[in-house]
Amino acid sequence: MPKIKIITGPTASGKSSYAIDVARGCNGVIINADSMQLYKDLPILTAQPSEDEQEGFPHKLYSILDSNDRSDAVLWAKLATAEINECFKNGQTPVLVGGTGFYLKALIEGLSPIPEIPIETRHFTEKLQIMVGNPAFHELLKARDPEIAEKIHPHNTQRLVHAWEVLEATGKPLSYWQSLPKEGPDKNWKFEIVVLLPEREKLYRNIDKRFDIMLNNKVMNEVIALYKRVEKGEVEKDANIIVAHGYRALRDYHLGLKTIEEAREIGTKDTRHYAKRQFTWFRNQIKKTNNIESVTYLEV
Repeated sequence: MPKIKIITGPTASGKSSYAIDVARGCNGVIINADSMQLYKDLPILTAQPSEDEQEGFPHKLYSILDSNDRSDAVLWAKLATAEINECFKNGQTPVLVGGTGFYLKALIEGLSPIPEIPIETRHFTEKLQIMVGNPAFHELLKARDPEIAEKIHPHNTQRLVHAWEVLEATGKPLSYWQSLPKEGPDKNWKFEIVVLLPEREKLYRNIDKRFDIMLNNKVMNEVIALYKRVEKGEVEKDANIIVAHGYRALRDYHLGLKTIEEAREIGTKDTRHYAKRQFTWFRNQIKKTNNIESVTYLEV
């Protein structure tokens, strides 16, 4: 029976080093399951494993996208499925590592069979959202798909845009597509999940320490390089990578709008808030199902 190991948990919980230990014992291939680590431009800020850390074990789906590329759970699940199948073909064990819970859930449980959205429809929808603003855009969506609008916060831009573009592209509301049976993974796949949940104060210390290491590891070089790409119009100002924790604060430090102390405080605070949300998600959303053989919570 094909086994897939998943190492997950909040940011800065030690997933990467733990995964290497796991891979060492099972002829493993480490596959990224972090939405920000898919991108090339901020490897240090997004805490991607360094070249030294990647030596000895294959690492897949790290730094594979340009910052202008749009990633979502559908794309990642497709890419991860291909890597998992390649592992099985070569007699290796897939070891998925990352804290983007929605991506992992999409892989394990499957996704609604929504047709691919044309890029023109996505661009039109994004421009409409910018033109009218979120509250009005939410009201427009409510008039066309009240069931979905009820579930989406008026300021959740990404979900609002997705619901609207699905309706525009398919002529049917997102609620219709979500009512259909999900297209899941191979029925023979079995998942073994380890969730790393450090004591909260220890995790916050890890976050602070990691940010300081990034500052000493030339993180500003990549922040400035990405900022220049945005200014040249090579990268959209609302690209997914822009929300990487600490990027905007460090960009403002580069522009003289903040001190380094202020940028550090904002970066670490945002990351702690994200870690807190991850704690809640993993406690409530990771549940044993037919294709999950085990779920282990470790207070590392």
